[in-house]
Amino acid sequence: MTFAAPSYSSCRQLLSRCLRTELDSVSIFSEIVPDTVIFDDFEKFPPTAATVSPSLLLGICGLPDTVFRNAVDMALADSGCSALENSEVRFSCFVNKALVNVGCDLAKFVPGRVSTEVDACLAYDTHGIIRKVHELLRLYGEVNVPPEKLLFKIPSTWQGIEASRLLELEGIQTHLTFIYSFAQAAAAAQAGASVIQIFVGRLRDWARNHSGDAEVDAAIKRGKDPGLALVTKAYNYIHKYGLKSKLMAAAVRNKQDLFSLLGVDYIIAPLKVLQSLKESASVPDEKYSFVRRLSPQTASTYEFSKEELLKWDQISLASAMGPASVELLAAGLDGYVNQSKRVEHLFGKIWPPANV
Repeated sequence: MTFAAPSYSSCRQLLSRCLRTELDSVSIFSEIVPDTVIFDDFEKFPPTAATVSPSLLLGICGLPDTVFRNAVDMALADSGCSALENSEVRFSCFVNKALVNVGCDLAKFVPGRVSTEVDACLAYDTHGIIRKVHELLRLYGEVNVPPEKLLFKIPSTWQGIEASRLLELEGIQTHLTFIYSFAQAAAAAQAGASVIQIFVGRLRDWARNHSGDAEVDAAIKRGKDPGLALVTKAYNYIHKYGLKSKLMAAAVRNKQDLFSLLGVDYIIAPLKVLQSLKESASVPDEKYSFVRRLSPQTASTYEFSKEELLKWDQISLASAMGPASVELLAAGLDGYVNQSKRVEHLFGKIWPPANV
């Protein structure tokens, strides 16, 4: 009995069925979100979720041909904002409208949620944050974006965490960011924040140039990367105690970072890492080499100290935050405030928009 040799095309088809990319394999364990400002790689890496922020608005205004530019121009043409006499209030109104208009466009495009950045100038004002979120939510309602499609991104000061708690009680989904310590992560989870975001690489960068933070130093002494260690500890806390928060790892710098975090809910990965994953093939039989590092099962055996299991409040949070989290939180807030000021200054130059 003889068998005909398979054709070249049939071999290729068989090979394509047997091979998957590393990106396919890691996506089994975590939702991978492209870290990009303008979504200029829609086709290569379709985003599953999105964030709208002053930084995004600056990027849009720097690329006049982007599909989102009209959303900004329409905001600048808003008659209600234009009628405001106080220029500071007027341009704040324009920024809010632009955030919502772009957020509305993104909500039609991504299957997941759109997170809208709340003004960082309000980071230490609980009720100011809540008022701003209510205002943004009202504007989203005017353009028919349902609340369940939205998150509101709030800095993880104590006041921000408390605002998150109160908003979540209303059924409004919040996204707490600038978390650089376990105390912040635990307080955010206790508050019921829908999403908690930890910046892995920023903690690593701080540790390379500083010392004297007990939490960071303890991780290094154990031979652990402080950013990866914080994500692991926060994940284990959330899952061991049945809290609802989803955990997002950001500032992921390379493939090894990503592999070390498999199992976390969301990983924000830069395009260069995604491209490398997409170009690297993995055979399905070898998918178990991509080990799930974080799971509810491993979380159940993690041991926390008595001090880590307290009910966090403003005083205990302040005393537990070391220099790394204090300095990185302050730097993050400064960056957000600077971006907001740049947007308002830019809007002052291009208002009123032409041809609207």
